[in-house]
Amino acid sequence: MAARYVLVFFVILATWTIASAVTRYSIPEEMEVGSVVANLANDLGLSAGNLAERKLKLDILHSKKYFGFNKETGELSVLEKIDREYLCPSKTSSCVLKMDVTIENPIRIFNIEFEILDINDHAPHFRRETMHLDISESALAGERFSLNNAVDADVGSNSIKTYTLSESDSFSIEIQTGSDGTKYVGLVLKKALDREQQAVHNLILTAVDGGVPARSGTASIIVRVLDTNDNAPQFIHQVYSVNMTENSPIGTLLLKLNATDLDEGSNAEIVYSFTLYTSEKTQDMFSLNQNTGEIKVKDVVDFEEIKILEMHIQAKDNGHQPLSGQCTVMVYVEDVNDNYPEITVKSLRSRVKETVPVGTVIALVGIGDRDSGDNGKVDLSINEQLPFLLNRSSERDYELVVSESLDREVVPEYKIILTVTDRGTPPLSDNETITLELLDVNDNAPQFPKSFYTIPVIENNAPGSLLSSVTAFDPDFNENQYLVYFIIEKEIVNTSMSMLFSINPENGDLYALKTFDYEREKEFLFHIEARDSGNPPLSSNVTVHIIILDQNDNTPLIVSPWRAHGFVVEEVIPRSTDKGHLIAKVIAIDSDSVQNSRVTYQFLQVPDATLFSLDQYNGEIRTMRMFSYRDPRHQRLVVIAKDNGDPALSATVTIKLSTVEHVVKAFSETSEVPLEYDIFSDLNLYLLIGLGSVSFLLLMTILVTIVLKCQKPKPTKATPPCRNSVVSQRSSTVADSTLVSNDAYWYSLFLAETRKGKVVVRQPIPKSGGYIVSSIPRSTGLTETSESAASTLQYSK
Repeated sequence: MAARYVLVFFVILATWTIASAVTRYSIPEEMEVGSVVANLANDLGLSAGNLAERKLKLDILHSKKYFGFNKETGELSVLEKIDREYLCPSKTSSCVLKMDVTIENPIRIFNIEFEILDINDHAPHFRRETMHLDISESALAGERFSLNNAVDADVGSNSIKTYTLSESDSFSIEIQTGSDGTKYVGLVLKKALDREQQAVHNLILTAVDGGVPARSGTASIIVRVLDTNDNAPQFIHQVYSVNMTENSPIGTLLLKLNATDLDEGSNAEIVYSFTLYTSEKTQDMFSLNQNTGEIKVKDVVDFEEIKILEMHIQAKDNGHQPLSGQCTVMVYVEDVNDNYPEITVKSLRSRVKETVPVGTVIALVGIGDRDSGDNGKVDLSINEQLPFLLNRSSERDYELVVSESLDREVVPEYKIILTVTDRGTPPLSDNETITLELLDVNDNAPQFPKSFYTIPVIENNAPGSLLSSVTAFDPDFNENQYLVYFIIEKEIVNTSMSMLFSINPENGDLYALKTFDYEREKEFLFHIEARDSGNPPLSSNVTVHIIILDQNDNTPLIVSPWRAHGFVVEEVIPRSTDKGHLIAKVIAIDSDSVQNSRVTYQFLQVPDATLFSLDQYNGEIRTMRMFSYRDPRHQRLVVIAKDNGDPALSATVTIKLSTVEHVVKAFSETSEVPLEYDIFSDLNLYLLIGLGSVSFLLLMTILVTIVLKCQKPKPTKATPPCRNSVVSQRSSTVADSTLVSNDAYWYSLFLAETRKGKVVVRQPIPKSGGYIVSSIPRSTGLTETSESAASTLQYSK
């Protein structure tokens, strides 16, 4: 059946490329099911042997599968009959079906176009099968009468080509072609009618198309001959031209027609109407007052849909045999700026890195306006103060590009408002918002709020206690913001920082790993590093200064009188001692610092408060009066040495004081003993031997320590200070003394007379951790003291 209609021919409109190609076929409508259209495999350059593996798939058009594909032969065949008039009802000259052919392995898409060729499958037909015409006998030869034209669903040469009229001596037809190519037919009077001869004329009007073979349709024309109204209405102009603006309000007067009729009475009364030549769409847009001839706007007229309207107006009189005249009204629609410009975002990168180069294209934007002239000219802009600009790539297309460096830490997201404005009066505009999110790049190093941290820590802290939190901030995002904290390794006196302190790598909490002793360690200085988790990671560091604060944790140590700490000291004095005589001098030292090391003295027990006095600052015990016979021979004094800490710590010493009568006499009897005997008494000899031994042991200790240091021994924890070390020995009264604490706090200089010598407690070498106690014997004469040999005892802390 298909071979009977037309031949199938194949036209390739575009050259096949890697990017895209369009293959076009021209086929007639109504082809038989199963008819082969073409060998698609050959046309697309595909191998028929692997079509099944590559899974070729055809689109479904208009919910129907018009074509099928043979995977073995590669032939494209018809599955359903194609009705061109169904697919393209607008009677356009070209009817094209577009279809995509998709194959896999690898994936490719081919564009196929089918031009559906019209065949003459529809015959012309008239809207009215019977047309009635009333023609006065007075009608003049050549008068024209409108007839209903025929319609044909086919197009081109298959549409209506001509009209024929059955044989008639009085009538003929005149064929006209409208602006859209439509054939219109009118009945023309060849000669005057004679009603008495023939009152009715029956004519057959035939419409013939141009198909091969041609098809036709007929309609009956019944012409009734009327009598005597021999003047038809006449318009001033045969063609009227009117300009109107689109969107004119409904009811706006467009034109008032005025036709005249020379007849009188009812034959001169005119009725206006649209002729059959006026399209239904035009009649929907305008109204015609049949009595006055006023043409008014009936519906909205859109310039973008239609620019020229054609109306055919008929004026008919009311005579017994009405006559009519016709005119044409051409309406030219003028454009009004009534369409808003349009924005189309064709391509968009909604997320970019903050380090995207300047000039990078973010979006492709298309613009348009359905208006014409200046009303259709549009301009595109973006909101100000943004690091972007628009580059025109064509008349209707723009590129949105980066114009400045972006920084996510300053602006993490941009709302870009694209505004399109036409040049009409008044201008119309529209906008589109594009959201651009910036992706983080590790371009910011961690930042500490301070460049130097000073952290006070009280000594004797608990191991593992939290000292402070050293936290940095990174303005980056996600993993670039996650920080890890480290202590930069550093050794102090062969001790690593990691053995003294630890830091929580997640939050920067700093902890102490050991208990600190102010008397051994005063401060620590090290660095903490914060490193982010970016790639590559960035870091920064901060200096941390740990200051150890003193705590009153050392009890005062009594160094004079000798054997005083935890022991009882016995002193013998003559009962004839005068008022203000120095009985003893209590000296205590405290290894704490500042306030915690300041020692004061008080009597804890005294038999007679009127007999003895104690200086609270220098520890001197003196007589307040002379002894009387009522005073006991043996006195027991208890002195407490208390530091200034909170709470205060203390130490006590007990002094047993004995008074004798003969000491004064014995002393006077021996006052003339030679100087040598006094200096080298047995007691002083023993004292010199003891001091020499201790000095020798001290020297040996120093030598051994130097040797061990040279051998670089492993660091060991220092031995805690001994609180019960004996400083010196003597049985006589305390001599002149001087006390200095470990933090260089100077005590007063205390002097006391004695029979055998004096004791001096000197300031220690800084940071040596010890005290030096010297015992210097003297002769009877006070001027010889400085020339006496001195032996030294050391108390090691």
